[in-house]
Amino acid sequence: MESIKKAVLLSGGIDSICLTYGIKPQIAYTIDYGQTVAEREIYVSEFICKELGIQHKCIKVDCRNLGTGTLANSKEHKLSPSVEWWPYRNQLLITLACMQGIKDEVQEIYLASVKSDCFHKDGTQEFYNFINTLVEYQEGKIKIFCPTLEFYSHELASIYDVPIELLTIAHSCHISNIACGRCSGCTKQLKVRHELKME
Repeated sequence: MESIKKAVLLSGGIDSICLTYGIKPQIAYTIDYGQTVAEREIYVSEFICKELGIQHKCIKVDCRNLGTGTLANSKEHKLSPSVEWWPYRNQLLITLACMQGIKDEVQEIYLASVKSDCFHKDGTQEFYNFINTLVEYQEGKIKIFCPTLEFYSHELASIYDVPIELLTIAHSCHISNIACGRCSGCTKQLKVRHELKME
């Protein structure tokens, strides 16, 4: 019986590193969509894939002029639920991953959104149900999964038993390729390190 070909969206942050380590997909996609921190995200993702023996592909599409907030180094939009909000970001990333996934004959694509992401509409179970129905309806019938929604980041690290050395390289900063230590992404990473007693 042929095995199902899985891909994961790997940003180089703690959540996607945990998911990648946990499910060990055949391929990981990192997407440079014009975000300020793309260079570091790609570097970390390549490192993780090399360590795990997973094929890595970088998809580059410059959408920076469509972004808002810290990830685009631009003004926050009035509809924004947080400073790093980028309109339709997860929908964009899933669409781009599916475009490449069709070429790679991928059948399932996995993403990591966690419990603390639920204030974003695209970080909810409802969103993932909708996007899975839409994508699976189309040619290729790719399925979209987000198995991490019920957990916090530190719980993922424990559930998947992720080695500390893989977590310490994670890059969650929204502002710079060198962690600023002040943005919400850096604050989250420091919180996870504390919860996992990594200090």
